[in-house]
Amino acid sequence: MTTVARTTDAPPLLVGITGGSGSGKSSLARALVDALGAERATVLCHDAYDRDRGGLPPEARDTLNYDVPEALDQTLFLEHLQALRSGQPVRPPAYCFVTHCRTGHAPPLVPRAVIVVDGILLLWEPAVRAALDLSIYVDAPEDVRLARRVARDVAERGRSAAAARAQFRTTVREAHAAYVEPTRAMADLVLGNVAPLARVVEVAAAVVLDRLARRDRRQVA
Repeated sequence: MTTVARTTDAPPLLVGITGGSGSGKSSLARALVDALGAERATVLCHDAYDRDRGGLPPEARDTLNYDVPEALDQTLFLEHLQALRSGQPVRPPAYCFVTHCRTGHAPPLVPRAVIVVDGILLLWEPAVRAALDLSIYVDAPEDVRLARRVARDVAERGRSAAAARAQFRTTVREAHAAYVEPTRAMADLVLGNVAPLARVVEVAAAVVLDRLARRDRRQVA
């Protein structure tokens, strides 16, 4: 991939990857960083900023809706976006999706030329939306999203397939219709993600590199 010249004082390019749960946005975010190179890009996950629920009994935590805007600590998230924009490293929360509690802090995230920000609700909050330089909405049919979410929840979040499907029916589907799907029209680019991921990554990387090159030319001019 062609290297893009960048001035040393240019702020990072903040690229939001959003879309419904199970759309493949996290896979795209990771693959995009791989395509751009770890020396030039890194990922910040919005999910890490879920509010700590340690003050609630475990059985009460399981009844909450985690796919709505109020589930997220947007104040801290915005503080970290602003710090990264200014070139300062941040330590995102370390969050356990099994217990719904914060467990400390993740290792420091050092700014790179491109910071890929991944989350289902990135474009719902106006302040977060305004902080992004480029937004990409990853689109996928509901049946595809459900299958991917069930596979993830079983493999990574300690849930049974039946529990993951029940959560999708009772909270995820409704939250998607209310908060995620409406932001599709707010994105700079919409990419369907039912074909092999490589093609989607190729398109996204080309758009990001073009945006980065144009921004850097403005910095030099």
